[in-house]
Amino acid sequence: MDNEAAVKWFRLAAEQGDAGGQSNLGVMYLEGRGVDRNEAEAANWIHMAAVQGESLAQDNLGLLFRDGRGVEQDEIEAAWWFRKSAEQGNAEAQTSLGLMYSEGRGVPKDNAEAVQWLRKGAEQGNALAQYYLGVSLAEGRGVDQDRDEALKWLTISARQGLALARDYLWANGNISVESVN
Repeated sequence: MDNEAAVKWFRLAAEQGDAGGQSNLGVMYLEGRGVDRNEAEAANWIHMAAVQGESLAQDNLGLLFRDGRGVEQDEIEAAWWFRKSAEQGNAEAQTSLGLMYSEGRGVPKDNAEAVQWLRKGAEQGNALAQYYLGVSLAEGRGVDQDRDEALKWLTISARQGLALARDYLWANGNISVESVN
């Protein structure tokens, strides 16, 4: 299906109140696929879906608020939407919320809380969560230091192709870059 046709069908569903249609239409506006790129219009449609409890839309709305795309930047609002999505099991939102706690953005800085959310994302296969969980374990941030578990998560992340994990492992003398492939 071409982008223009997809927009037509997403709009039809969205205008009937379908959260999936609203979320998808918002993404089309965000990426400029089948319509002119319009972040404010994207935020409007994504917000409608998020309010209905659509997890992906909640995560996307968190990203929009975090980055100030189509809405005024608001890290507190971003963290709130990430939490709504994370509580539904969205690995990307769990990772984003963990990083918000790690950095004290929109929420009080809390490394232990960060690790809890990062672990949830990591266990679902999110390479970025695996990396940050591994670093937290290696450095004892928010959790007891555990180099063996850190190495496990960093290696899993690196094997998924995350350059940050490969670089961290290599810089700390744990591997050669070739051994991760």
